[in-house]
Amino acid sequence: MAEEKMRIQVLKEAFSVCQMRSGARWDLEMPFVFFAKTDEEESLVCPMAYVPDGVMRQEDGWRAFRIEGVLDFSLVGILAEISGMLAKEGISIFAISTYRTDYVLVRQERLREAMRVLAQNGYEAETEII
Repeated sequence: MAEEKMRIQVLKEAFSVCQMRSGARWDLEMPFVFFAKTDEEESLVCPMAYVPDGVMRQEDGWRAFRIEGVLDFSLVGILAEISGMLAKEGISIFAISTYRTDYVLVRQERLREAMRVLAQNGYEAETEII
């Protein structure tokens, strides 16, 4: 995959990953919001500054990057390749997939290292992080 020189874009915000109370409300007008509901739980990923009141648990200090462009459903292994590269360096991830692309969240303190690893493996990754 990396030989295609996919570009990685780092998002500027710091994020929280939250476990929500059933039926909790949040603002869908946030600059970035990802909500998931299963038969076991409700989760919310949003900028730290926008975490709603009353969350059950939250993990702060995540930074996100996305694979730029629209990823066709026929493409295989992009997320697996990225997660594998980062896993070899001991960098854990939290992955989110949308219809168009994938987002990968890493701990703030590991972001520079994650970008370095991706750049060394053929991705156009930002190595100068704000």
